[in-house]
Amino acid sequence: MSEMAYMKSIYVGNLPFSASEDEVRDLFAAYGQVESVRLMTDRETGRPRGFGFVKMATDDADAAIKALDGQTFGGRNLRVNEAEDRKGPGAGGPRPARRW
Repeated sequence: MSEMAYMKSIYVGNLPFSASEDEVRDLFAAYGQVESVRLMTDRETGRPRGFGFVKMATDDADAAIKALDGQTFGGRNLRVNEAEDRKGPGAGGPRPARRW
């Protein structure tokens, strides 16, 4: 497993709001060992936001991204790609107020 020791974070978008971490873990486990699953929720309401992140070994992650992007899960077409590192404004700090 030394060749697969590097982890990759996968963005999973357009998830059904009813999706659980276990269901997402099971979906990705078909492509390798899932290190972690994090589904995002609204800070104020606690409601699901419809996206999350899965962490897997790089080779497994690449296979999962290729296989699952655009696939239907819970009646919705998933958007699955490599997560981008958050750098610069908003990376872990307060976000500027939205201007409508």
